[in-house]
Amino acid sequence: MKRRHFNVLGLGALLAGTAFAQAPAKAAPLVLVVGDSLSAEYGLKRGTGWVALLEERLKKEKVQARVVNASISGDTTSGGRSRLPALLQQHKPAVVVLELGGNDALRGLPLSMTRENLAAMAKASREAGAKVLLLGMEMPPNYGARYAREFREVFASVAKSEQTALVPFFLHGVADTKDAQALFQADRIHPNEDAQPTMRDNVWPELRKLLPR
Repeated sequence: MKRRHFNVLGLGALLAGTAFAQAPAKAAPLVLVVGDSLSAEYGLKRGTGWVALLEERLKKEKVQARVVNASISGDTTSGGRSRLPALLQQHKPAVVVLELGGNDALRGLPLSMTRENLAAMAKASREAGAKVLLLGMEMPPNYGARYAREFREVFASVAKSEQTALVPFFLHGVADTKDAQALFQADRIHPNEDAQPTMRDNVWPELRKLLPR
């Protein structure tokens, strides 16, 4: 009886150990980037854009996180808003990076629409359990000082109302430098390969705060 009892206990321990060993590892948190051509490597060699460089930084810093780049060249905040629900359901991200709004301004869309769309995307992301990082943009001076100020304030107001993290100006150190022309492609709209590390570095400090240590 004692030997049989010992064997039963031993078998139970073996099965428990096997179950523990076969338990699936917890998936690394996922960062979902929803942006436009600035994030979609427009005019760049594949793998040289700031999102790809961000993945390299995560590996270098040994941060257990994955990145999905769902950016589309030419996208607006309306387009991003319509695409986001399916992306949230499919990827279940831990962090959503919103890089949209520039095309709204280039197309002359109402700032109220841009603000509403960004706020809706931030809210939907939070309700899906994700933290949100909003990448702010600015317009060149030729758009007029008032418009430039109001456009810049859109991102700050959304970040405040929706309690998101914020990079005030995604292209800081690129578009606002004396030699800015050297950091843009021939169209003078899209940053070139040399600008991508700076763009990555603008995002990294705020994104790192949202990821597990």
